Amino acid sequence: MNKVDIEKARTAIAKAKKIAIVSHYNPDGDAIGSSLALYNFMENEGKEVHVIIPNRFPDFLAWMPGSENIVVEQGHGSLAKKILKEADLLFVVDMNAPHRAGKALEGQIIKSKAYKILIDHHVHPDIDCDVMYSCSKTTSASELVYNFLYKKLKYGKEKLSLAIAQCLYVGIITDTGSLTYSCNYAETYTTVHQLIKKGVDGEEIHRLVYDNYSESRMRLLGLLLSQRMKVMKNKATSYTYLDADDLKRNNYKTGDTEGFVNYGLSMNGIIFTAFFSDRGDRIHVSFRSKGTFDVNLFARKHFNGGGHRNASAADYFGKLEDAIALFEQVLDEYEGTLY
Repeated sequence: MNKVDIEKARTAIAKAKKIAIVSHYNPDGDAIGSSLALYNFMENEGKEVHVIIPNRFPDFLAWMPGSENIVVEQGHGSLAKKILKEADLLFVVDMNAPHRAGKALEGQIIKSKAYKILIDHHVHPDIDCDVMYSCSKTTSASELVYNFLYKKLKYGKEKLSLAIAQCLYVGIITDTGSLTYSCNYAETYTTVHQLIKKGVDGEEIHRLVYDNYSESRMRLLGLLLSQRMKVMKNKATSYTYLDADDLKRNNYKTGDTEGFVNYGLSMNGIIFTAFFSDRGDRIHVSFRSKGTFDVNLFARKHFNGGGHRNASAADYFGKLEDAIALFEQVLDEYEGTLY
């Protein structure tokens, strides 16, 4: 952000009376963390503010400050539409294009007459906003929200409440696997230091996020690893999958498969993995890699997806077996890169 954009953002926030914050479909810890951090900050400033997400978020994030006030578009479409129509300031966080908010919200974001501010860490932003704060080298949108509020706009640290700090911390740790990947930036640890100083209990948050899973998740994970994993060591690649019956028989709830993709990458000699999940109307595909293999480019080229170099995702509109077949087929293009 340059000085002009910083002043624009400060002025827009000062003038705003009704603020909306929107994030991506299948919201994760960073989407919820960055959104709620902004929510709590703006509410403390006396603003009327609402967080809108396309669909339900994982239950293990329901303890987060302000989460009880999140508006889920699926089931509350009229309210979400009203909020977006009346907003004079719209924050778009943790997504680089309107379509990532799903069909119901995409058009409303584009048509919104509100002043728009993007805060995102994905590559190739494709959205028309008045202020764009985009940095793909940062761990998370949550870290960018911290930078936006307290480094760029220079709001005093007295305006960093414990609730805001907790939300930011959740976003950072969930988008880095508890600081195990995409976290080789000194500034990240400076930020975490400030959040801990504010009173964040890292051990408690770890328990709330990672030791708060449902029985259905644990049974799904057992099934995934014992019966739904294929390893192609000759191509340094693995993949896992769950079909619609797997999810139904194990009482799947939103968030149950969060992090499943990482297990396929934890084996010796594997540098690329994918996880396929049949969501009924689409096949959601998550990609992960080690080192220099760029899964953002892979996802964009073959699955119309995208994200980061080592962590990306896509939605495939077709049958699960066809998505897997495509994945196996295109691997041959990467001889000499992967294997």
